[in-house]
Amino acid sequence: MPVREFSDDAVDPKVHGFVHLPDNPNGDGFVLTHGAGSSAAAPLLVALAEMLSANGFTVLRCDLPYRQFKSFGPPGPGDGARDRAGLKNALAALKKMAPGRLFLGGHSYGGRQSSMLCAEDPALASALLLLSYPLHPPRKPEQQRTQHLPDLRTPTLFVQGTRDPFGSIAEMERALKMIPATTKLMVVEGVGHDLGFKGKARNEEPLATVLVELQKLEVGS
Repeated sequence: MPVREFSDDAVDPKVHGFVHLPDNPNGDGFVLTHGAGSSAAAPLLVALAEMLSANGFTVLRCDLPYRQFKSFGPPGPGDGARDRAGLKNALAALKKMAPGRLFLGGHSYGGRQSSMLCAEDPALASALLLLSYPLHPPRKPEQQRTQHLPDLRTPTLFVQGTRDPFGSIAEMERALKMIPATTKLMVVEGVGHDLGFKGKARNEEPLATVLVELQKLEVGS
């Protein structure tokens, strides 16, 4: 399955990342993006993209606009709106390669921005995949990042480790009750915010389950 670098400089914000082209395309596309301290090269995203591509999806792993602007460090307080605009452009770029359904997924900050984008525009994606949703900063459970969840009408799969300091399983279960869309919480035992992809560690076993659970969601065409 070939992987090639991809750029669309004709839009603002620009789209930059890597496209995984399946040997047997199913017509559907999947945009994946990264967390606050990472990039499109994150091992978790690479492994997930390879799995999805092997199952027929055309996958675009993209760098958010803040990461295109600076090579390291977290996004700034005012970067969110531009990062969401970048994700919208990435979906539009992928639609030209995958005419079927579009899916959107992200790890941590990337997932949060993906969910906020879909709350603003539910027609953009058929379903969401939110990996390690950052429900609150570590040790600050009072700072809930849930304001947009009552507006989320896109079917959503949450994947959360039992040792994630950004949100316990019980906290996630309460948050999901705020969402009017179909949701599913997939629990990964014994892992933290990195979902088992830390250093050279590669916990790829749950990835196949991600696809199974996504397919169970009430995904529209």
